[in-house]
Amino acid sequence: VSTFENVPDLWLRELPVPAVDAHKYKRGHVGVFSGGPSASGAARLSAMAAARSGAGAVTVLSPGNAMQVNAIHLTSIMLREAGSLEEVQEFLTARHPEALVFGPGLGPKPKVGDFALQLIKTLAEGARASQTANHGGAIVLDADAITSMAHQPQALFEAARHLNAPALVITPHEGEFGRLFPDIAGDKTMSKLDKARAAAARANATIVYKGADTVIAAPDGKAAINSNGAPWLATAGSGDVLSGIIAGLLAQGMPPFEGTCAAVWLHAEAGSRFGPGLIAEDLPLALLPVLRELFDARTAAP
Repeated sequence: VSTFENVPDLWLRELPVPAVDAHKYKRGHVGVFSGGPSASGAARLSAMAAARSGAGAVTVLSPGNAMQVNAIHLTSIMLREAGSLEEVQEFLTARHPEALVFGPGLGPKPKVGDFALQLIKTLAEGARASQTANHGGAIVLDADAITSMAHQPQALFEAARHLNAPALVITPHEGEFGRLFPDIAGDKTMSKLDKARAAAARANATIVYKGADTVIAAPDGKAAINSNGAPWLATAGSGDVLSGIIAGLLAQGMPPFEGTCAAVWLHAEAGSRFGPGLIAEDLPLALLPVLRELFDARTAAP
């Protein structure tokens, strides 16, 4: 079983460089689900991070009662009303997004977990109908989506094992990890690395077990330990930004494990360089100098 240090050499060759003739949809489309009018900021943070990480188009999928507040705050990010599964299905059919972010700001309610399950099944059915595996690309489950699945984790894991299911990335902090994987979390004989690996295998998902020493684990046993974390990232909304970066990179075609590792490293590096005073709104712009250095290294590589 391979364990890596999460450094650019691990994933730099997979970093997407836009083609000269690429249009916005060739650079990947990300959909981000928004919470209600008093909890819509998390989705906008994710959306901006997805755009800054290179996705060519990003759409915030908003319930009707949050359309106005989202419209006031969004400019280059697109906005679409999608408060029901039928409206989401229309978006998926019309736009075929390569990645979705589901969870930030949605609230830790059982119906959110039910919606997540339906979303995964809908994408799998679309892939089967089109005879294209991973037609729906990837889903990043974060924050409230994780807590909302705690009453039926096995249903999530089974959905993720469907032949045509989208690639699944789950990004729990310690508390959320314990709610989704209580037996693994409570096993005192296992290290954090062991726990992340066990969770990834069970869920058939890429797991980002967050913390000062974030571990990224893939279902096949590959794992990476991130060591460039910064205390400045312990701020509200930071995780929403990370989810957006992951989705942005996966939408551009990076493999789930490498793309997630790259996102975790980018997020940590941007926060570390910014330093004291960092708030989540600063992070998308703070990515730019780090991305420029990576692209220079990527294009210079043989």
